[in-house]
Amino acid sequence: MFDNLSKGLGNLIRKLVTGIAVDEKAVGEILVDLKRILLESDVDTQLVNDLMNEIERKCLKEKIPAGLTLREHVLKVIYEEMVKLLGGLPSDLLGKKRLMIVGLFGSGKTTTTGKLARYFMKQGLKPALVGLDYHRPAAPQQLQQAGKQLGVSVLVDEKNKDPYSTAELALEKYKNYDLIIFDTAGRDALDANLAVELKKLTSIIKPDEVLLVIPADLGKIARKQAEEFHKLAGVTGVIISKMDGTAKAGGALAATSVTGAKVKMIGTGEKMENLELYNPERFVSRLLGLGDLQTLLEKAKESDVKKESVERIAEGKFTLQDFMNQIQSMQKMGPLTEIMGLIPGMGMSKIPKDMLEKQEEKMKIYKTLIQSMTKEERENVDIINSSRIARIAKGSGKNETQVRELLNQYNQTKKMIKSFGGMKGLQRGEFKKLADQFGFKA
Repeated sequence: MFDNLSKGLGNLIRKLVTGIAVDEKAVGEILVDLKRILLESDVDTQLVNDLMNEIERKCLKEKIPAGLTLREHVLKVIYEEMVKLLGGLPSDLLGKKRLMIVGLFGSGKTTTTGKLARYFMKQGLKPALVGLDYHRPAAPQQLQQAGKQLGVSVLVDEKNKDPYSTAELALEKYKNYDLIIFDTAGRDALDANLAVELKKLTSIIKPDEVLLVIPADLGKIARKQAEEFHKLAGVTGVIISKMDGTAKAGGALAATSVTGAKVKMIGTGEKMENLELYNPERFVSRLLGLGDLQTLLEKAKESDVKKESVERIAEGKFTLQDFMNQIQSMQKMGPLTEIMGLIPGMGMSKIPKDMLEKQEEKMKIYKTLIQSMTKEERENVDIINSSRIARIAKGSGKNETQVRELLNQYNQTKKMIKSFGGMKGLQRGEFKKLADQFGFKA
């Protein structure tokens, strides 16, 4: 996500953090680079100019707070002003009963409706989906498929295709559900017919939230669309979809954040789980290469990372079975490149993306090899001799070199982790934060 923007900002912050000296001239050069990076990411020119003026004023004209160096002050100001530009404080959707989803054709509206249902189910709520889009022939079927996949009730009027009676029926049928999500019709562009339909549905549904789905590749043009939909249906929040495949997403976020309708969720991929609460503070921290430990922990918990397994690994006492369990958990958490970006400090490292992708492929091979071992071999690696290596290779469809590479990687990992100092090592720095989250007592 945001490869170009994140790379540009990460390099800029690395330069700021590791530079030999930071003076007024160096700050000026950093701001010139920052302006260029944001403009290349399709952020509105006026917004960028306002941002630069504010950062320059705070960095060079205001008194530096006590206890901070100029370098630390500049980093803090850039972070805080970027958070303001991209939305300020997060805004959740929990506690809302009726959600009406609006947007144009091709925005990812129906897919996002399904993702929202999954998001609320993970919070322990019972949602229902209502299909009101009868202009796009495949929309009702797409919503029904999503509901079937999630085990969620879906209401559509396949016979009459009347959005108004369907909305009224849904309000009665699902009145005891925790929330109802209405997927409305879209158009190629905002027009009079869409305006009439949305206004009437708004009066029937009386939604707690009207959520506009905007694809990230619109860039700064998203601002105008958000403003027009707001006039039409009283948009209360925005969901940015398709954020995983465009360089313009920074522009979309910045553009919509100034309309008064805050970005509340972001879609980060095609799968149902690829929807997350938009937290500008965490998001900017990732963009700047400063990591996002809280999101990393949440992903770990959602991926069912076991406390006992983590403790054994922290002590360097883990087996190949534990090793495989962690590989499976990491695969659930997402691509290795994304996980590395969540680890504080790792976002500023210069590990090539292709190297991480190769390591990810190796992890898949390791998992296959371990699955071909006996339970005894997984629990006690020392018994794996040449004949066992040959059998494991043959049974997995891999070669003996790959088996030996796995065993070597396993042993090296154990040694490296033991060098951290076991559970005592978790009492230091970011490791301590991780330990606190899992309730460890070293």
